[in-house]
Amino acid sequence: MTNRAEDFSLDAALRATEGWDDPEIELDDFESGYADEPDPDLTTGDLDLVERHELRRVAGLRTELEDITEVEYRQLRLERVVLVGVWTGGAISEIENAMAELALLAETAGSEVLDAIYQRRSSPDPATYIGRGKVEALREIVQATGADTVICDGELAPSQLRNLEDRVKVKVVDRTALILDIFAQHAKSKEGQAQVELAQLNYMKQRLRGWGGNLSRQAGGRAAGGEGIGGRGPGETKIETDRRRINDKIAKLRRELKVMKGTRDTKRQERRRNEIPSVAIAGYTNAGKSSLLNRLTGAGVLVEDALFATLDPTTRRTATADGRVYTMSDTVGFVRHLPHQLVEAFRSTLEEVADADLIVHVVDGSHPDPEGQLAAVREVLAEIGATDVPELVVVNKVDAADPVVVDRVLRREPHSVAVSARTGEGIADAIAAVEAELPRPRVEFTVLVPYARGDLIDRIHKDGEIGTLEHTADGTRVTGRATEALAGELAEYAV
Repeated sequence: MTNRAEDFSLDAALRATEGWDDPEIELDDFESGYADEPDPDLTTGDLDLVERHELRRVAGLRTELEDITEVEYRQLRLERVVLVGVWTGGAISEIENAMAELALLAETAGSEVLDAIYQRRSSPDPATYIGRGKVEALREIVQATGADTVICDGELAPSQLRNLEDRVKVKVVDRTALILDIFAQHAKSKEGQAQVELAQLNYMKQRLRGWGGNLSRQAGGRAAGGEGIGGRGPGETKIETDRRRINDKIAKLRRELKVMKGTRDTKRQERRRNEIPSVAIAGYTNAGKSSLLNRLTGAGVLVEDALFATLDPTTRRTATADGRVYTMSDTVGFVRHLPHQLVEAFRSTLEEVADADLIVHVVDGSHPDPEGQLAAVREVLAEIGATDVPELVVVNKVDAADPVVVDRVLRREPHSVAVSARTGEGIADAIAAVEAELPRPRVEFTVLVPYARGDLIDRIHKDGEIGTLEHTADGTRVTGRATEALAGELAEYAV
């Protein structure tokens, strides 16, 4: 097969794109969120952000290429989608917020949203998700807009996907597949990529489908290992072969993730052995968790105004005002109806939240439904067994939020603070609240440490809690609380 990619000049196509040759346009104009900033924030993971923006698909680019890989296809062609939802109850604002979130998910995946419709029903249609009459209306919308994909706001059964595709005549994607696609684009670490692939394979295994009966054929002749006549007979069909290969790949990924989990557990056990408190930042996607981590620790991780910008957890060591060391971890964002496959695949990563001493639950104060975000995140926290971990609610983005909404959330959540990770407002209060919630060392002590053991005084500052400190002629007299390991070292100087 001839590869016609050589006939395509990317430079020529980019120059043909509107505005490319305009000398007045600077590079900063293409940087989302930074065009109006006088001074770029160097703690937002600029290098990662530039790299991600370089992979954005170009809208309106058309080619005649067919013999290209799927990755090249997705980069060259911007999918044009129509969104479909089912309103089963509640206020109309709920379905509107759900459709707005689905549009953001579609745009994050690299699609162009052309239209969005929803239907009021007591429950989704078991055959076609929306009613049969609405399917014809959807088909007319698809034909009128020139859409090539329909995205449904729910997890569709294989039969629903097949029936909709047969009637609408374009590709149909459900919410789960859309989120999996975003995760696949944003995963960077080896563990994150393996977790996403595992979730995709588990999703795909139940939805294998053959065109023209291809997956129901049995191998024979040379395809059956060279047996020829007499060697044909009942054997694996194509769909059975594909399912077996998927199961083999799933088993391999689980073995790899088990090894990676062992490494993560070793680091976690080392922190436990040294009794270093851990704080996990959790919350809805795009609530500002990474921005808050950067503000609190100067981590310099990627910050982007996009859903699921962070998939790979980041842990940073920091210290309280009195010198006690603790760790703070950024985690993957949650979302309404987070696919079960993702929760299972990312369980080893989410264990960072369940094993933390404190959860900093970040909620977007400027969102139309912050209470819904809180409920969705707590649903996932319950699924991973993190309901018993102390929780501090941080209402973020107060600089862009309605003060009435912020006050309402603060009243409903008694243990909460309001901040703006962008401007720094309320950050000092958040740090004080976090430090107040950290577990205190358990063992009380009173010691007289010789001046020659200044290292112990430093250890007390880092791993303990100082009540009083007095310099005497014989040494430094200290009272306070310490971990069991440190208290054992201080025992010989007890007074």
